[in-house]
Amino acid sequence: MTDKKLFAGAAIKRLRRGAGMTQVALADALDISPSYLNLIERNQRPLSARLMLLLAERFDFDPRQLMAAEPGGGIDGLRRRLADPVFDDISVDRTEVEEWLNAAPNTAEAFVRVFDNRAALPDSTMSRPDPIQLVRREIERWRNHFADLDSMAENLADELRLGAGDLYGAIAERLRVKHQLTIRILPETVLPDKLRRLDLHARQLQLSEMLDPASRTFQAALVLGQIEAKSEIDALVAGGSFADRAAERLHRRHLSNYFAAALMMPYARFLKACEQTGYHIQVLQRRFGAGFEQVAHRLTTLQRVGARGLPFFMVRIDRAGLISKRYSGASNAPLVESQYRCPLWNIHRVFEQPAEVQTQLVALEDGSTWFTLARSVQGIGSGAGGYAPQFAIGLGLSAELAAPLVYARGKDLSLESAVPIGLGCPACTRQQCSQRSAPPKSRSLKFDERERGFAPYNFVED
Repeated sequence: MTDKKLFAGAAIKRLRRGAGMTQVALADALDISPSYLNLIERNQRPLSARLMLLLAERFDFDPRQLMAAEPGGGIDGLRRRLADPVFDDISVDRTEVEEWLNAAPNTAEAFVRVFDNRAALPDSTMSRPDPIQLVRREIERWRNHFADLDSMAENLADELRLGAGDLYGAIAERLRVKHQLTIRILPETVLPDKLRRLDLHARQLQLSEMLDPASRTFQAALVLGQIEAKSEIDALVAGGSFADRAAERLHRRHLSNYFAAALMMPYARFLKACEQTGYHIQVLQRRFGAGFEQVAHRLTTLQRVGARGLPFFMVRIDRAGLISKRYSGASNAPLVESQYRCPLWNIHRVFEQPAEVQTQLVALEDGSTWFTLARSVQGIGSGAGGYAPQFAIGLGLSAELAAPLVYARGKDLSLESAVPIGLGCPACTRQQCSQRSAPPKSRSLKFDERERGFAPYNFVED
């Protein structure tokens, strides 16, 4: 562990008070002076790696919990917020953010609170935030891992396995016996625009015949979770403190989906299978009866203390490049937060090669490298023109962690082998890119009538 600067005053104070200790007692336990501990708790001194490990040993907790307690979520948390389009014309690099945190951690925290609570401000001051964004902030606050839901789903999955080898059949039987709900598969003509419908009058869970087996199991598991995990879901929704009713309902839907995935892919068994197969998604699909997108999402949730999986991120885009799902999990990947996407990232090419997993090593402008997987998936139903919906799923993780993946075997994961990409043209400052469709918003254009390069725009270097 490196000796990076970490400001975690509020978290240390909560830890100390929870243990019923005075500053003098905790300082003595850490072999530091009470005045130095006071400075740490006031975010006027950083918490060193040595002290963080001492705290973890004495209080038996995961030291990575303190990272989320940094002002504003630390450097990565601030950079996620600065990726908002409202800041596109301002170039703020990682070094500036680090200097900000070191010099004024409380100011950084104040900025984050204002940014995250824009819904409370008058409309004339700032526009009302998208409820999807509000829910994303809450999901990322938990790093998309909800331990209580995961444990409950895992216990239920083990209980269901004892009764039947077929999970769908076991869920159907539990719904019938314990909740007096029968599952009925209805023709597409009866449910032309719905995947499921819960008819409480008829005591039926009605599912569309258009659902494939994995989706059918998922929908049945979701309804079972809505019933049996209601109190746990209610508590997590309440903890989000959403002022926006739509955001509250979106978060409830996410948690219900989370429970369904955790029931289909119980944590310990799923993580073991990931490690045994090198995170081979197709094998995981077969082993757990899940779809590609379901497995991809599950990979972003493996953050159980003491049994962590690799920190994947996931995005889902359509052919127009519009994003409809994004989960950074514990990856802190800029590719998730960016409003735009680079056309040189091969996630845009998978529509032409259905069901084929494509890999790519990419390097961002900040010097970080990411190993990515992409594949197209087909949705259910049809769009306005009668076409079946298609999406591209992008998965990835830091290249330095990618060696265990079956997809990375035999590949050079060095920076020199990476494809240089940006975070979308308006946010990218790479010069001489012939693929560029717009100039960076943080740079001024420059012109030379005597010559013309491959790139459509020239701009001033910072």
